[in-house]
Amino acid sequence: MNNEEFAKRVESVRTKLYKTALLYLGSETLAMDAVDEAVYKALCGKWRLRQPEFFDTWITRILINECYNELRRQRRYQPLDELSEIAIETFDSLPLKDAIRRLPKELKEVIILRFFSGYTVAETAQALHIPLGTVSTRQRKALQLLRLELKEEVSS
Repeated sequence: MNNEEFAKRVESVRTKLYKTALLYLGSETLAMDAVDEAVYKALCGKWRLRQPEFFDTWITRILINECYNELRRQRRYQPLDELSEIAIETFDSLPLKDAIRRLPKELKEVIILRFFSGYTVAETAQALHIPLGTVSTRQRKALQLLRLELKEEVSS
């Protein structure tokens, strides 16, 4: 894959990447930085991509790893008090977003990729390096947990 083709492919998935990063990080600035860093890392390592048809899931996996790196950096450099204040200021207080954030990591990954970034079950499985059946199971579990949590909020 040459640089021109790489640029075209990145441009075609840029919106998906940004949405995914925004859901992971909760901040527009951090999301843009994560997308930029992921694109840079992908450009530097494009020779590792053996099958160009998997470009979308390959770069998404790079982005997810970059989001986790950023979250680790934030935890390391900010006291917990500051984190909770930042979370209150920057995150929407919508019940669904709060409920998704409280899901376990492996369930949250599937929900974000499937419903907010628009990936298929197969693309989600490739991006997370898990079997198709595992994606379906995690999706079903996450949706059940979200239904329960949202019902509790409505009845309170």
